[in-house]
Amino acid sequence: MKSYVVYGDGSCRIEEMPMPKYNEYEALVKMESCGICNGTDLKIIHRKFKGIDQYPTILGHEGVGRVVELGAKVRNYKVGDLVLLPFWGDVPEGYSSAWGTYSEYNVVRDAAAMEADGLIADEFAWAQNVLPEGFDPVSSAMIITFREVLSTGKIFGFEANQSLTVLGLGPVGLSFVKFAKLMGMGPIIAIDVQEEKLELAKKMGADLVINGKTQNVKEEVLAFCPGGVDYALDAVGVPAFINTGLEIIKPSAKICVYGISENQTAEIDWSRCPYNWTLQFNQFPSKKMEAEAHRQICVWIQNGVLDPNDFISHVFDFADINTAFEKVERKDPMMKMVIRF
Repeated sequence: MKSYVVYGDGSCRIEEMPMPKYNEYEALVKMESCGICNGTDLKIIHRKFKGIDQYPTILGHEGVGRVVELGAKVRNYKVGDLVLLPFWGDVPEGYSSAWGTYSEYNVVRDAAAMEADGLIADEFAWAQNVLPEGFDPVSSAMIITFREVLSTGKIFGFEANQSLTVLGLGPVGLSFVKFAKLMGMGPIIAIDVQEEKLELAKKMGADLVINGKTQNVKEEVLAFCPGGVDYALDAVGVPAFINTGLEIIKPSAKICVYGISENQTAEIDWSRCPYNWTLQFNQFPSKKMEAEAHRQICVWIQNGVLDPNDFISHVFDFADINTAFEKVERKDPMMKMVIRF
């Protein structure tokens, strides 16, 4: 099979790899799609992702696959199931795994069967969930982002009737806007420098949009919410957004950081904010939390209040994956991009 490999010098290429091995509690899946995660994939390529330092590494973590073979003790998957979040850990010697789902085949584990037999599955296996019949195998790659965002919102404490400012409107930021609206939060303020994304934020439910390049963020937010907002969220990983948030929060409010920055340090100026406030980082919700979010996301999609296609701008065939990453490197206008196998 073929996989997408990143080398220590930042070069990337598709290489031939042996088929993944799977044990009696695992199933082999043929990959259907994998979403590109600008916040993770690009930082791994640039050697800027904390915790991944062994290269060459096999990239990809937003995968959707179709079950094609079953281990002898698998009880909760069947051949033909469309499943989320495969993980290839047993990669060939000399390589490491950055989750490994830019590969033509991958593996999922039956955590429930292991638990029933008195075994303990790795946490990631609990998030390897089956999608309902009829879900599109390409656009469903966006569901992984949805589950992470919904889980993170719960960790931050988002609740109905609380105000939220979202700084940065990529697929993640727009997902936060959409879910905040569905949860009954408000007012919801969305900030970006691209008018196209601000228009999308309006469609997702934002009550106010602000162009951070042409408007004064502090003045606009405080004119709309004179006492400040309950939450200011960095959705893309720009450390300066922490200081922007400090200028617009109410007393005892919270600055939330979800985006992963290449720069692991920041200077925080709390002279510009209330005396009491909280700064909370959450960049990896637990896989069990993602599994708990799975049903809610699927129900929203089935009920027509959430459409993954609204967040996807480009779909590339696996053979053209380098072209997709060239667009990311150039910072071309885009939303979620998905690789199709």
